[in-house]
Amino acid sequence: MPRPTTAQLAYGSCTVILSTLAMLLLSQTSSGVGIAVIALSALALGLLVALTVPLPKPARKPAPGATAARRARTSASFAAPASASASASASASASVAVESEAVRKPVREHTGS
Repeated sequence: MPRPTTAQLAYGSCTVILSTLAMLLLSQTSSGVGIAVIALSALALGLLVALTVPLPKPARKPAPGATAARRARTSASFAAPASASASASASASASVAVESEAVRKPVREHTGS
């Protein structure tokens, strides 16, 4: 089970505190059983609110060829003048094909003694 987010904790805690105060003031109960029922119902309401807060969506990973294509498009649009757009698109297509074939691996340097 994932850990609750800050928003879930904040909404749940505020709901418990405010609903407990509101129910105690509105019911004007002074018995121990009444206070216990109000406290339990406030906790249940706070838990319900905390669980229904929308969770952040995980970031999607781009497709492997998408980054190379985007990089080629960006470099081609900045480097090519307006009159040479046809040759730029052809060279961009060629560079995308070359870059998609070569897989870059991160270089790890040994820094320990």
